[in-house]
Amino acid sequence: MPPKKQARLLDFDIPFFLPVWRRVLVVVVPVLWAIFEFSTGALAWGLIFLGLGGIAGWKLYIADWDAVRAAAEAEDKE
Repeated sequence: MPPKKQARLLDFDIPFFLPVWRRVLVVVVPVLWAIFEFSTGALAWGLIFLGLGGIAGWKLYIADWDAVRAAAEAEDKE
């Protein structure tokens, strides 16, 4: 049996994110929080959360969801 993939801090290509609504939520929540921070005048925190939303969006966009789904199905069969 091959060893399991080691989890990383910003590892978005996992079966938890297969439903599209979870991916959207992970991007939208930090962006909305950044808007809130900008509206209260906290520019630094707004930029941090906007960056986090951008990183999450990019990592979720480039993930190979067909491979993740296939790996999850293969793991379920075992």
